[in-house]
Amino acid sequence: MVNFSVSALMEGFEELFPKETSFAVADSKRFIYYKPSSKIDLQIKPGDEIKEDTVTYKALSVQQKISEHIHSKVFGIPYYGTSVPILNNGNPQGCITAILSTEQLRFLADYLTVRIGECWKPVPHKEIMFLEAQNRKTWVQSERGTGTNKFKLSELEYILPNDLFFRCHRSYIININYIAEIQPDSHSTFLLIMKDKSKVPVSQTYAKHFRKLLAF
Repeated sequence: MVNFSVSALMEGFEELFPKETSFAVADSKRFIYYKPSSKIDLQIKPGDEIKEDTVTYKALSVQQKISEHIHSKVFGIPYYGTSVPILNNGNPQGCITAILSTEQLRFLADYLTVRIGECWKPVPHKEIMFLEAQNRKTWVQSERGTGTNKFKLSELEYILPNDLFFRCHRSYIININYIAEIQPDSHSTFLLIMKDKSKVPVSQTYAKHFRKLLAF
């Protein structure tokens, strides 16, 4: 496992996810840290081997972030997990997994409810161009107009489908299908020209993964 304090790492990592999220950290074969929430407890113990049907195992295997619903047969209760592998020169060294209960995902659907003007509109994921965090609000740019959603960008990143959406900046999540053009920017970053002519930055933090995702 890479050399870091797990407790120190998790203090910052937990702020990126909804409250009452359980967390597990593993090396390449076993769990080394677990913090349950009051909403869900998978009864993981440090030293437990990583089971093949877990989202942790899948993320280590494909070496990329994985978000999935996991059947109750694995830990005795169903859960929704997001696992992010820790790579060293392309080799998986460990994994961080955030765990939510199915009860906490009541709002998970194939659309987001967006407030546009004085009304609310269910907007299918495929019609959302990008999301922006601005002035303590989450703004949704879509084919049906621009409005706000009540969830934080970090919460939406957790539930939006990985095959459509990508976090490209601390303030932006984009729908890859709405990218019209990718322009180079300063300091190894990029500027995205969206199909509606909006400009969205790709920060240095996300640039490497963005290039790998789009294979260029």
